[in-house]
Amino acid sequence: MKHISILVPEGDISVSNIEGTHQIFSEVNGFLARTGKPPLFKIELVGLRKETRFKKGLFSIHPEVLIGDVAQTDLIIIPAIQSDMKKALVANQAFVPWLIQQYKGGAEIASLCIGSFLLASTGLLNGKKCATHWIAANDFRAMFPDVHLVPDQVITGENGIYSSGGAYSSFNLILYLVEKYAGRDMAILCSKVFQIEIERNSQSPFMIFNGQKEHEDELIKKAQAYIEKNYSDKFTVDELASTLAISRRNLERRFKKVTFNSIVEYVQRVRIEAAKMSLEKNRDNVNEAMYKVGYTDIKAFRTTFKKLTGLSPLDYKNKYSRRVMLVQE
Repeated sequence: MKHISILVPEGDISVSNIEGTHQIFSEVNGFLARTGKPPLFKIELVGLRKETRFKKGLFSIHPEVLIGDVAQTDLIIIPAIQSDMKKALVANQAFVPWLIQQYKGGAEIASLCIGSFLLASTGLLNGKKCATHWIAANDFRAMFPDVHLVPDQVITGENGIYSSGGAYSSFNLILYLVEKYAGRDMAILCSKVFQIEIERNSQSPFMIFNGQKEHEDELIKKAQAYIEKNYSDKFTVDELASTLAISRRNLERRFKKVTFNSIVEYVQRVRIEAAKMSLEKNRDNVNEAMYKVGYTDIKAFRTTFKKLTGLSPLDYKNKYSRRVMLVQE
């Protein structure tokens, strides 16, 4: 029997991560029981104290055991912690040596959404790939530069350490773990019962590019503002550097350092974000949206759009455009 430890950290934690994970693994045991088979999982909530209150006292969780009571486990689930992250990591520091000890003892660890911050604070992710909620990507990079962040991915797995993308996409990782431990048929059954789309592997269709401006380089902020104002016009990196009275080499170096994008990549992201908004809100067809944001080559536009969103422009429009629903009586 596999022992699963679902952490109950301190701070404003995600109830859905904890309850949903517990329910899915419990249902696997229930499915097996209904066919006369023994349970596969022993599932426990593990905390630092016997009661954890969060959401300004609206909710409380009573862990079944404390970390000192768990000598060995097989799988640890770290839910999202939605508090100020630096304060949350301090409040949950006691989990860190226990997580390291359990991993070295053979346990696997999976972080859900921004639970990745607590996992990364152990150092176990250094040099490894990690997913998190795309909205927290910049903060994660700044705090954990030795981790290879892949913010567009829904699931990562390397050497027994797993991570997932944001919010309810975390359940895709839980399905993956169900498949690993209980088989493909059980994962498909869970996906149908809980209505979770199986094998979704990208957060890209849900990402909103908001321009990485949480830095102190005022000249680069000017460069970003220029790009965001003039994205539909044709201009070169040399022209941008000249406008800002800086060498192209220094501009590119500083831009990449604080935004994690090259200038060309940043322009592409700004243009595609504008195209997404056009396709969502207006009746523009794909070509009209393309021309509005400064593209003239339909192949280049489609290629870049799909690279950044995971969908073709037409598929994106069909999925997200606002339509008036007419009810015929």
